[in-house]
Amino acid sequence: MPDAADAADSTDLALIRATQAGLPLVSAPFAAVAAALGLTETEVIARLAAMQARGMLRRIGAVPNHYRLGWRANGMTVWDVNDARVEALGERVGALPFVSHCYLRPRRLPHWPYNLFAMVHARTRADAVPQIERIAALLGDACRAHDVLWSTRILKKTGLRLPPAGAASQEPR
Repeated sequence: MPDAADAADSTDLALIRATQAGLPLVSAPFAAVAAALGLTETEVIARLAAMQARGMLRRIGAVPNHYRLGWRANGMTVWDVNDARVEALGERVGALPFVSHCYLRPRRLPHWPYNLFAMVHARTRADAVPQIERIAALLGDACRAHDVLWSTRILKKTGLRLPPAGAASQEPR
């Protein structure tokens, strides 16, 4: 349970609400947020850094729409990797420059033997094939089987959204 000192104050909550859908697309986004909240740019940056240090924010980063950038062959590669080697190999797969995220998941036998997942992005499926082959080569004989689950549409990419200030709580009673 978070310590009382870790709790967000009303200014932190206002800052989260002001930025949760993204930063303004202007040359000085933190200054624009600051002006909207009656703060200074320095205060906004310091508060965001403090919330991140306390674990309230995981990260601040760009979330590009890869479809609009021309990257339409997006595939979740799934791999059945020897359990004794999967963690070390997963670290190496996740470090590849074309893998956007990589994680371990439990198998669901007998129908789902895969325990390592790695997302790859390319302009075409043909362009993705060498990436998938590189992962297969890295995994070598520790990999028993694999498949690719190709994306057919872009999914909503959002995190937690706080309700507007003053909105009724959505928690069950």
